[in-house]
Amino acid sequence: MTATRVLVLNSGSSSVKYQLLDMGDGAKLAAGLVERIGEETSRLKHTPLTGGGGEAREREQRIADHEEALKAVADELAQDGLGLDSPDLAAIGHRVVHGGLFFSRPTVIDDAVLKEVERLIPVAPLHNPANLTGIRTAMALRPDLPQVAVFDTAFHTTMPESAARYAIDVKTADEHRVRRYGFHGTSHAYVSRKTAELLGKEPEDVNVIVLHLGNGASASAVRGGVCVDTSMGLTPLEGLVMGTRSGDVDPAVIFHLMRVGNMSADAIDDLLNKKSGLVGLCGDNDMREIRRRVDAGDEEAKLAFDIYIHRLKKYIGAYYAVLGRVDAIAFTAGVGENAAPVREAAVAGLEELGLAVDGELNSVRSDEARVISPEYARVTVAVVPTDEELEIAQQTYALVAPGND
Repeated sequence: MTATRVLVLNSGSSSVKYQLLDMGDGAKLAAGLVERIGEETSRLKHTPLTGGGGEAREREQRIADHEEALKAVADELAQDGLGLDSPDLAAIGHRVVHGGLFFSRPTVIDDAVLKEVERLIPVAPLHNPANLTGIRTAMALRPDLPQVAVFDTAFHTTMPESAARYAIDVKTADEHRVRRYGFHGTSHAYVSRKTAELLGKEPEDVNVIVLHLGNGASASAVRGGVCVDTSMGLTPLEGLVMGTRSGDVDPAVIFHLMRVGNMSADAIDDLLNKKSGLVGLCGDNDMREIRRRVDAGDEEAKLAFDIYIHRLKKYIGAYYAVLGRVDAIAFTAGVGENAAPVREAAVAGLEELGLAVDGELNSVRSDEARVISPEYARVTVAVVPTDEELEIAQQTYALVAPGND
């Protein structure tokens, strides 16, 4: 009997998000989250999804490290008859944020892969160490099982040099690996493909602008299924206004704050990554709360929302120019999928570009991919729910399935 299950792990610095999927029939068997790892009280929420779903189980206790967290996950899965020792488990797929230029596709993990991911820590200091911890822990628990790394940056390695290069000294840039890498790649790959499917076309026949709008946010220009530009850069800080990140900012702001504000590099890093964006502008990074405040007449929240939309429109226009022809714009992730006012505002006034949103269609809440533009619109505007875990599982299984080695 062929093993068809894939466990997907997304290891953060103090959390592990997971999902178990059966690639034989596409069923999601279980999902969960362990958070506050290493703190006095940690929390594990596990939801069995077989047989139409089940009651979520939660427990709070101290979970000291990622090894203990994964053992707790294994215990929860075992309660549902889905333990890590199951012969049905084909592989474990790991989300790895930064793969540089070296990794352009999913890769079976060995010592050489681990060393390269470790070598990239300076350009992903918050993410790659946590990803490595999760990988090493999973390898220790199941050393006999294929472990696959799926990289956030991989989808964007197709960008031409004209889009990926910064206009700085080439020797300096190459020596320190300074270039645009892009992130959220598994989401952009999945959503661009699903958008083509929604249009009834093959990915190679469709040009799409994907707007991944969550607490972290990024845009991509996808021509014929291939990424040709994206908004995030060397790190996930560049580009759109985000929940706590500034997005695009004049680099001289950093020097100004050093000289005039007497701020250290670490303090500025903390400012731009954790105390900027929406939270820096109005004190909230939850779009639902910001919209509530806007509707109540809060001018601070309104300005934050307007800045967010202004930046979003700039990228829509820029990527329209990059692609030349746009067949669809796809909104995805937490804000993109759920915040109708954001979608409406983002395309308002862009009718000359063939963009419009139907108010009634836009107001519908659904977990399904759907068109929200009127029939007369030249460019399809769509809401396409992302599924990064499914994308990671599919890429993992495609690599390890019998006949694919």
